[in-house]
Amino acid sequence: MSLENNRTLAILRRAEAGGYGVLAQTCYDANCVIGLVRAAERCRSPAIIQMFPVTLAFGKGPWLRFCLDAAHQASVPIAVHLDHATDPEHLELALSLAERGIAFDSIMVDASHADTDEENIALARPYVERAERCGIAVEVELGRLEGGEAGLRMISDAKLTRPEKAREFMDGTGARILAPSIGNLHGVYINPPDFRQDILKDLQTEFKGSIPLCLHGTDGLPDALFKECIANGISKGSDIEFEQININSWGRDPYAKTLADNLQSKPFPDAVEEATKVFEDVCERFFKLFGSTGKA
Repeated sequence: MSLENNRTLAILRRAEAGGYGVLAQTCYDANCVIGLVRAAERCRSPAIIQMFPVTLAFGKGPWLRFCLDAAHQASVPIAVHLDHATDPEHLELALSLAERGIAFDSIMVDASHADTDEENIALARPYVERAERCGIAVEVELGRLEGGEAGLRMISDAKLTRPEKAREFMDGTGARILAPSIGNLHGVYINPPDFRQDILKDLQTEFKGSIPLCLHGTDGLPDALFKECIANGISKGSDIEFEQININSWGRDPYAKTLADNLQSKPFPDAVEEATKVFEDVCERFFKLFGSTGKA
C-alpha cells in the first residue's frame, strides 16, 4: 500500500514546510486521548496521539480503534502512533491488527538494543516492509538512548547517532522517520541535558525535505532547549530540526495526580473532567511552545 496519503507523514511534512514542531503526546487512557483532541481542536493545531506497547497490549483492538476514531474524526489533523515497539509480540500485535483493518498511522520499530547498525537494520527491515504493506509509516532509532520508562526495557549504554551512517541506515531499514541519539535519554535527567546540536545540523543537512526527525527523551527539558531543537540556528529561516517531539510525563503526572486527589472528594465525572482539563492545558502549552497553534 502506498504511503502517499499517510497521515503521520503528511502532518510532519507540513510541519517542516511551516517551520514548527508537532506534539506527539503519550496517552494512557481514553481521558488522555479526549484531552489531547480537545486541546488540538481548540488551538487549531495538528497533533499525534501516541502510546507505548504496554498500553496497546492492555486494550488491544478496541482501544486502538477508539484512538483512531478520535483522531481521524477530529476537525484538525491528528495521527495515531505506536512508540518504542521493541519486543516481537508487541510488533506482531500491532501488525496483525493492521492486517485486520485496525492500523496505526505510524509505528516505531525500535531495534536500538542491537549491538551493531547492521543488526539493527536486519531486525527492523522485515517489520518495516510488513508495516508499509498496511500503509503504516515506520520510525527507527539510529544509535541508542539511555534510560527507560512506562514498561520499556531499561538501557544503560547509550550510543550517539553518527550522521555519516544515517543515510545508509535509513536506506537499509526502509523506514521513513528517524529518531536520533544526541545526548537525550528516557526518564529523568540527573545532570543538565547536553544535546549535540552539531549532530542535528548534520542530519538536517542530509535529510531536509525527505526524512522527518523525532525527538525522544524530553522529560524536564527547559523551554529554551525545546526551541533550540526546533529552530535551525544555521540559516536565517525557520528550518525544522525536529518535526515530531514526543512528550510523556509532562502530561501524565499532573493528570494522574489531579485525578487521584479529586477522587477523594468529588463525584467521579467531576474528578475525570478536572483531570482531563489539566491534561488539555499541558497539551496547549506545548502547541504554543512548538509553534503549531493555528497551523491546522
